[in-house]
Formats: sequence, structure tokens, C-alpha cells
Amino acid sequence: MRRTEVKDRLRQLIERRQPGEVLPSERALSTEIGVSRPTLRAAIDELQRDGLVVREHGRGTFTAPRKISQDLVPATGGEQFAPPAEGHWTSRVIDFATTPAGARLGKRLEVSPGHTLVAVTRVRVVEEAPMAIERILVPQDLVPDITAAGFESGSFYELLRTRYEIVPATAVQIIEPTVTDADESGLLGVPQHSPALLFERTTRDAGGRVIEYTRSIYRGDRYRITSHLTFDHTSG
Repeated sequence: MRRTEVKDRLRQLIERRQPGEVLPSERALSTEIGVSRPTLRAAIDELQRDGLVVREHGRGTFTAPRKISQDLVPATGGEQFAPPAEGHWTSRVIDFATTPAGARLGKRLEVSPGHTLVAVTRVRVVEEAPMAIERILVPQDLVPDITAAGFESGSFYELLRTRYEIVPATAVQIIEPTVTDADESGLLGVPQHSPALLFERTTRDAGGRVIEYTRSIYRGDRYRITSHLTFDHTSG
């Protein structure tokens, strides 16, 4: 039996199981499928690179944990909006400080280099697993009395609306592939240079004022984005 056929058999086995469920031992699988253990091991290696299984030393091989989905849905006028990602999300602040914007961040937030920013780094957790690292920068004069707790409990955007009467209206978000560095890997609990998604978002209120710039690193093995597209007769 060719390795591609072994992979197909294993894929079928994985599809019948729940996320995070342990697979039979290599010995049992090689007997069940009727292949040598080296061939089976090579097929499992490929499935691990594809993100379908996870090996844990001393415990065995497991189906990959469930991916957390984020939908992008067409809104009126053809724009995209992002409903909350699935799952129960919590936040853990690991750094909270104020800092001068400097030239680069001042340009992003459209403030002077000496303007004071609130700079927050937090880990976003879903289903007890670290999912993302967010670095949030907000002009301090917009949130003069904010504390670290404001970034840990509930939605930050909801806090802006209710406490500071700042309503996020539009945002430009750029997403690109990247890999984790040593610090990011430690916080996310993944090997260094693991695949990840880099999000950079600049948010404005209805008057066009920049109210937030956020740079986020999301785990590539646990997070995916689904776009909902609508076509009309002029679409190519």
C-alpha cells in the first residue's frame, strides 16, 4: 500500500473522531491498515505537518484540537464585518504601561511623536488554550483613567462605548502569514517558528479619528478565517 493510500485511511479515521481524541497505537494502526510501521510513521508525520494530528511524547498521537473560526461577513455596501469569533474568550494582561508614541506609532495613530499612548500586551485565551497575543495602543487622552483590568474583563470595544462614549466605526485590518519568535512561542505554548497569522488593525470612530492600533499574533494551528462572498452579474 502506498503512503498516499495510508494517509487517506488515516484521514478517514481522524474524521470519525472528535478533536483532541487519542488515536490507536502505531502497532495497532499498522496491523489494522496492513502496512509496516515505518510507512505508517511517515504518513503520520505528513498528517502532523498538515495540522491534522498532534504527537505528545509519552502520551501518543491525538487528533488536532478544534480550530476556532472567525467569519468575515458581507455588510451593506459590500464591506466586510467580523462577528465575534466562536468560543468563550478571556484575556490575561502581561504588560500595561504608558509610553510616548514616537515617530512610527505617532504616524499610525495620527498623533504627535510626544503624544502619550496606553500600551497593553495581553494573551487571548479560548477553551483554556492560549490563542493569540495582542499589542494594543490607544491615545491616553481618550481613556484617561483606564487600568489593566479594563483589558481583561469583557470586550474592550464595549468598554470604549459605555465608559468613554467612543464608538468604533471603521477599521482597516491587514492579515499575513508569519512564524512565532521565541517569546511568542512561549506565551502561546507552541514550538518556535510555528506558523501563525499576523493581524494589524487601525480603528477609527465615525469622525475619522484613530482610536486604536492593534498588532496581534494568532496561532496558525488553531485559528482560521472564513470569508462569505456575494457575487453579482459584474463579478469576474
